[in-house]
Amino acid sequence: MTSFSLTRRRLAASGLLLPAALLAACSDPAPAATGGSGDSASGASDGGGATAGGIDTTGTQELIRSSLDEAAASQLPREIADSGVLRVGINGTSSAPLSFLADDNETYIGSEIDIARIVADALGLELELKLTTWENWPLKLESGDFDVVHSNIGVNAERLEKFDFASYRAAYMSFLVRSGADFWLEDAESLSGRIIAVGANTNQERILTDWNAELEAAGQEPAALKHYSTDADTLLALGAGRVDGYLSPYASLSFIAARRDDVELQGRINAGWPDETLVAATFARGSGLAAPYAAALNAVIADGTYAQVLERWQITDEALTESRVHTKETP
Repeated sequence: MTSFSLTRRRLAASGLLLPAALLAACSDPAPAATGGSGDSASGASDGGGATAGGIDTTGTQELIRSSLDEAAASQLPREIADSGVLRVGINGTSSAPLSFLADDNETYIGSEIDIARIVADALGLELELKLTTWENWPLKLESGDFDVVHSNIGVNAERLEKFDFASYRAAYMSFLVRSGADFWLEDAESLSGRIIAVGANTNQERILTDWNAELEAAGQEPAALKHYSTDADTLLALGAGRVDGYLSPYASLSFIAARRDDVELQGRINAGWPDETLVAATFARGSGLAAPYAAALNAVIADGTYAQVLERWQITDEALTESRVHTKETP
C-alpha cells in the first residue's frame, strides 16, 4: 500500500464515505445496521418480548463485550488495522436466534452479531454491521462490500474454492413438525412420501435432494420439497398441514420450538451430511483475515465471553472448544 492510498478511516474523515444505506444493493435490506445496540433497519419483529422462551429479545439488552487480544490484533492485514473497522455482513432476513430484529423493530440482535462483536473487540476494531441476504452474500463478499460474513455458513468443498473460513460453532439441522405428529423424521427412509419445507440453495436442501436420490434408487417415493420466502409462511403451511415438516438449522428451530406449544423438533443431522461440517466466519479467499479471526475467536473462547453468547441464545450444545482456519489447502 503506497502513501497515496485511501483507507476507509481516511475516507470517513474526509466525508467521502457514503452512508451505508446508499451503498447497499437494491435487492438487500436497507438501511444497513452499524455499531452496537442502536442498529436499525426496516422489517418485522419476532415480537416475543423479554422473557418468551427464556430469551431476551428486547433491543435494550446488555451487550456482551470482550477485550483487546494483542496477539490476534497484530496479525490483521494492514488495511483492516488502519481502518479501525470490522465490516460484518449479516443476513437481514435470517431467523432468531442468529440475526433478527428485536422487539423495537429497529435493533438487530442475535448470536451471529454477538459473536462478531466480541471478535471485533478482541481485534481492537469497531463493529460495523451491513445487511445482506443469503442469496447475495457470496457476491457481496467477493466484491469487497464487507470483510467477513456471519450468516450460519457451513464449510463445504464448493465454498472452499472461493472463500476462507474461521470456525466458531457446530452445524446441525433438525426437523420442525406439528406437536404430537404420528411419524418421526430423521433420515431418507422416514421422508418417503412426505412434504418437506426447506430453504432454497442451502445445505439442508442439498441433503434432502441426496436423500430423494437414495429413495428413488431404492424404488421408493421421494419427498416433495417446498420453498417458502419466510419462516412465518413456513409455519403457516406447517400449521395448516400443507407440509409435514421443515428442515432448517437446529439453532433457529429450537428457538421457535421453545416459544410455541404447537410444534416440536425431530431428529438432528450434521449440516455436512454425509460428512461433518462447522459454522464459520467467511472471508474472501486470500484476504488474510482468517488467521487473525481464528486467533481472536480462540481468545474469546478462553476469556469466557464466547460461552456467555451461546448461553444467552441457548445454543451451548453447538459450542466449539477451538476455532481453526479452513482454506482450500487446509480444509
